[in-house]
Amino acid sequence: MADRHLYEGLLEAKARGEKRLAVLIDPDKTRIRHLDQVVDAASEGGVHYFFIGGSLVVNDMLDTVLAGIRRRCSIPIVLFPGNSFQLSYRADAILFLSLISGRNAELLIGQHVVAAPFLKMSPLEIISTGYMLIDGGVQTSVQYMSNTWPIPANKVDIAVCTAMAGEMLGLKMIYLEAGSGAHNPVPEDMVEAVAGVLHVPLIVGGGIRTPEKATALLHAGADLLVVGSAVEEDPGRIRELAAAVREF
Repeated sequence: MADRHLYEGLLEAKARGEKRLAVLIDPDKTRIRHLDQVVDAASEGGVHYFFIGGSLVVNDMLDTVLAGIRRRCSIPIVLFPGNSFQLSYRADAILFLSLISGRNAELLIGQHVVAAPFLKMSPLEIISTGYMLIDGGVQTSVQYMSNTWPIPANKVDIAVCTAMAGEMLGLKMIYLEAGSGAHNPVPEDMVEAVAGVLHVPLIVGGGIRTPEKATALLHAGADLLVVGSAVEEDPGRIRELAAAVREF
């Protein structure tokens, strides 16, 4: 296990202007042979974190995926749960997500109440995170499963006010998410505007497929990028995306 100070490391990196990259792995979509390729490419490329989770997780692969990553590398593993059942002691930390862009009480606090006793007893570092779904040009699994509408990509003011409210409520990070398989990533002007009002780390994910887009989002103010679909299609992309983050 990594130590329980991942969040402190993110804060220190933000203070130094250093950027971070996470690879998102959905256990529902992962084959063990493919997982090995992704893990090896992430290790060679210098990826900072693995985020593990999905909108469903309908199979029993969560612990298998976590154990498979642990066997092959020491990159910190962070749970990125779609619901309160996607929990495991095998990870290092968990993003305790509150879907602040929506008005579904279950995803604002309801499922957190169910998970709290497990997390209180667990060795996981718990990082409270304001999760904001942004319209990526296509209906995504998280939009359908959460029963919420995403913030329109052109409504920068709504995104800014929502992010500010999340920070004022004490959330430790804000996550702008266009969704898995998004046609369009979060707009750079929205990232820039949200980054400009926050003191906590800003995560951006969804639709990031090229080093050029990664660099543009980092310039806009993202502290941590999350890539998923692009590396599911081609694990080799991890190296070039990681290089873009490392060379920023």
